[in-house]
Amino acid sequence: MGHKKLRNLLFRRSFTACKYNQACKAIYERIVAKGKCKKIVSIAVCSNLLKQAFAIAKPGLIYDGNYKSAVQRCIILIYKFFEFSL
Repeated sequence: MGHKKLRNLLFRRSFTACKYNQACKAIYERIVAKGKCKKIVSIAVCSNLLKQAFAIAKPGLIYDGNYKSAVQRCIILIYKFFEFSL
């Protein structure tokens, strides 16, 4: 199903993403640790690559590897607050 060339391109790029993209590398290591097949892991990485591409392309932003969403920033602030109050 879907666009064959796009699927093929994403699948081939998933191997490189597992090495150099921190988010994809984390997903790869987490799923491999569960004992899943490498092809299933590559498909999960492809899904993550698509999500990253749409997150950048839709609002027209430039990629920032250190970007934190508002929710992530809020969680970090709450964690720091409780860490200092202990």
